[in-house]
Amino acid sequence: MSEHAQITYASAGVDVEAGDKAVELMKESVRRATRPEVLGGLGGFAGMFDASAIARMSRPVLATSTDGVGTKVAIAQAMDVHDTIGFDLVGMVVDDIVVCGAEPLFMTDYIACGKVVPERIAAIVGGIARACEQARVALVGGETAEHPGLLEPDEYDCAGAATGVVEHAKILAPQRIQAGDVVLGLASSGLHSNGYSLVRRVIAHAGWALDRHVDDFGRSLGEELLTPTRVYAADLVDLLAAPDVVAGGGIHGLSHVTGGGLAANLARVLPEGLHARVDRATWTPPAVFSTIAALGNVPQGDLERTLNQGVGFVAVLPTEALEATTAFLEARGIPTWVMGEVHAQATAPLEEDAEVVRGAKGVDGGSVQFVGQHPRG
Repeated sequence: MSEHAQITYASAGVDVEAGDKAVELMKESVRRATRPEVLGGLGGFAGMFDASAIARMSRPVLATSTDGVGTKVAIAQAMDVHDTIGFDLVGMVVDDIVVCGAEPLFMTDYIACGKVVPERIAAIVGGIARACEQARVALVGGETAEHPGLLEPDEYDCAGAATGVVEHAKILAPQRIQAGDVVLGLASSGLHSNGYSLVRRVIAHAGWALDRHVDDFGRSLGEELLTPTRVYAADLVDLLAAPDVVAGGGIHGLSHVTGGGLAANLARVLPEGLHARVDRATWTPPAVFSTIAALGNVPQGDLERTLNQGVGFVAVLPTEALEATTAFLEARGIPTWVMGEVHAQATAPLEEDAEVVRGAKGVDGGSVQFVGQHPRG
């Protein structure tokens, strides 16, 4: 570069026009991810949401959550498929909010990339918008940032944040859960968005390519690994208010199975003094879990602390509400099964050779123990 050459934003690697084109391409999908309370449109400095309905609640409590997709984005980038990763982002964010009984209302997203490719950004945001529409959550804003020199041209990462609301009297606090409650598993759609650092390390060690066809999956490895996270929010919000479920005593607790695995996330929502006994024999995890375990010779304990093992959510409820809850979720296309029960810790039937999980994520609550073995698929 000569001494007098001009340095522009474009020569530094940032293409403002490409960013504007990406916004144009995503407009229609974002327009569908809305709610009546949303004020204004795409392009404002802030998203606005009419809170009049919240103001009419007796004691409204706001709930908020933020998260990302993790290294699952590396699979999307390697396959050059970007229109499903948004479901993973939305699921990780809004489904955490439902755990406390709140209804997610609106969400914002953030995408950082090495180079803005308008079609790719529009595909990512399109997936986010479709997932928000499915969850009945408004996508009220977002940001796309170009970071040349920090990220490679084909690299990106995404994150999001959402806000919801719950009536104070309806918060799903751990104290609602009682000895005698049943533990109900809600099927995942696959790996969801946790543990991909382990998964990627295993497949790299095995030398498996993403385009490899796997008979147990009925499709390629990459297609299986990119299966979008199931988004439960709308179904669970409706479940909490379903008359037949409420009449049976209602849902006492919910747990979103994300980082840390199934036992740790269930332990987070149990109160001190209670213990959940979960029997592996009640379900067979999908083939992807046993494949990862076999390829990497992954110890069972490490597998269960990292992956969801085919369980995306757990509901804890009284037996009187079980039939109505199961019927409701099955009608929504969410397979369920009773996987265990809650006991008082003082009288819980513990097995000496099985780990007891407690104190997960800094929460000093109840405990969980897995017993038995999964049936062979």
